[in-house]
Amino acid sequence: MAFDIDKYTATSVSVNWQDLDFDEFKTNPLPESTLRSLRYMCDIEYHTVCYLRDLLVTPSHKEADVSAFMTMWNREEFWHGEALAAVLGAHGITVDFDQLKATRLKLGWKDRLDPIKQSLLGNIVGKDFIAVHMIWGAANEWSAVAAYNRLAELEKHPVLAELLKRIAKQEARHVAFYATQARERLGASKKAQKLARFALKNAWGPVGSSVMEPAEVTHVMGHIFAGEEGLREIRKLDDHISKMPGLEGLTIVESSMKKYGVEAAAA
Repeated sequence: MAFDIDKYTATSVSVNWQDLDFDEFKTNPLPESTLRSLRYMCDIEYHTVCYLRDLLVTPSHKEADVSAFMTMWNREEFWHGEALAAVLGAHGITVDFDQLKATRLKLGWKDRLDPIKQSLLGNIVGKDFIAVHMIWGAANEWSAVAAYNRLAELEKHPVLAELLKRIAKQEARHVAFYATQARERLGASKKAQKLARFALKNAWGPVGSSVMEPAEVTHVMGHIFAGEEGLREIRKLDDHISKMPGLEGLTIVESSMKKYGVEAAAA
């Protein structure tokens, strides 16, 4: 079924958490390990604007459906960051712009060069770049849905679980767009399949791994995806990706988890 971009843009709303009883966190606070993972997720949600910046200089922005989606996607991800910041705030952890800016400044020249690299690569490759963007986005959003639902199940906190499920529901709509676009574009171009396979196999990493310290990536991925259930979720993600045209047999998620030391915990 085709993704209805008009319906999506018309129904896009900020995730709601004002109706949730945050006083529950006073009597039933979250453990430190969960707060650490939520801080990571919060920072990455706020960082979405930088990903959008990089993509606006590629051929993707010339596609009406893609540019419309990215506008709403960025807005929804910002509010996911706000919601998670509210949970952290209820535990005395303040997330402010200066801290987020400091994280980006640590990237130095990498952050400054990323838009240039994306522009050069995207415009050299041409329209097939959009297929790579779409499957990359699908892989990230599948991972995000799994992570939010998994953390909700692990923590079983009545307020946190409900909020994470609401966020995951919006992320699932992002998956629907990316996956629909990726399937169509990969199916129409052998060149796009080869480019996507190469990019995913050689450059993909867990969401946030290009921004956050390796120790934080290891903590979050181990926290969420450790154990037999976690390993099953990891392999489900790889299964989604490998069902795309030309991407059969890829195991980028499991390989990336091993890189960050999640293998031992998962086994």
